Amino acid sequence: MPNLNRWLIFTVLLAVASCAEHKPPKTPSFLNIVSGNADFAIKFYHQLASEAASKNIFFSPLSISSAFALLSLGAKTTTLSQLLLGLGFNQTEISEQEVHKSFRDLLNVLNQPEAETELSIGNVLFTHNQFKLLKKFLKDAKHFYQADVFPTNFKNRTEAQNQINSYIEKKTNGKLVDVVKDLDPFDITVIVNYIFLKAYWKKPFNYEYTHEDNFSVDEETIVKVPMMNRHSIFNIYYDKELSCQVVHLSYKGDASALFILPDPGKLKLVEDALGKEVLLKWANSLKLRRVHLFLPRFSLSGHYDVKDLLSKLGVTEVFTDHADLSGITGTHNLKVSKAIHGASLNVRENGTEAAATTVTEISTRRVFPRIIFNRPFLVTFVNDNSILFMGRVVNPVMN
Repeated sequence: MPNLNRWLIFTVLLAVASCAEHKPPKTPSFLNIVSGNADFAIKFYHQLASEAASKNIFFSPLSISSAFALLSLGAKTTTLSQLLLGLGFNQTEISEQEVHKSFRDLLNVLNQPEAETELSIGNVLFTHNQFKLLKKFLKDAKHFYQADVFPTNFKNRTEAQNQINSYIEKKTNGKLVDVVKDLDPFDITVIVNYIFLKAYWKKPFNYEYTHEDNFSVDEETIVKVPMMNRHSIFNIYYDKELSCQVVHLSYKGDASALFILPDPGKLKLVEDALGKEVLLKWANSLKLRRVHLFLPRFSLSGHYDVKDLLSKLGVTEVFTDHADLSGITGTHNLKVSKAIHGASLNVRENGTEAAATTVTEISTRRVFPRIIFNRPFLVTFVNDNSILFMGRVVNPVMN
């Protein structure tokens, strides 16, 4: 076996119809990581946006950050400080132990069962069956990140890939398949973070009202999309400074989402300004208004090289021969060789892909203002404190 062993991280997300989560407890431990998670989400979004100016974006910052926070249990010295800082946690403001305790509380909250929503999030370690990891690392991974451990024969790449892919496919209800394709016989551990959720709109769109309409990808490209629409009272806000319309949509349970529609030609203006303060301003400025909302039915997915993206955000050492992951095995011969992230979202009339519903709303014949998402827009899934998913829809017919 060569001097440097390989540690692979695959962060995997599946969001069906919407993102659903539970309101976090108002505890100091949980709130400790809210700001850091938001910083990381926005930094990661900006990095993606800068490299894919005309493409769709969709990712789960929580999936990525929880996987690398788990990894930091075994990191030391500069490797540890780079990881935590890259994830939005300054050790002068929050200790490593507080970070892990807060993630434990967050995962406990998100994994609470709720009849109206299906949500599961977890971490798994696939470890070389002939390679021993330190008991403390495994104990902490289980305690703080609910990480299960499965012995894996990495010498047989096909067998190892089938084992990992079967697990991911099962945990995502068959929506993500063949994620792992190029394992190396020198790999010793693969860490997988998965999120699966299914949620329903509080007020579903009526399938009978969905019609084909135009969506302007850019000044030269128009595509046809199935356009959902509904007359109703929504929480909305028009940001004059940033020239964008913000619409808040609710799902059964405590889930919610912000759909942000920039005025024509203002997408970059909105993206450049996107930050915690802007999101907070939008959330605090929403007002109930009756409007006629038009939103395309769409699917969105993203597949990213997290290693490359995190390196550009200052997290570099963990991917090099200088990595100190001695808290995993007791030796200094480990590094992260690969980190990928996959995300998928489906938005449908009732919040799911397979079911149908008919809803009738009665109103007067008065003509109400229209908000039509017929050009590139942003979507951010949140709860009271946490950003769980972020995306940009440039072309809704390109998944």
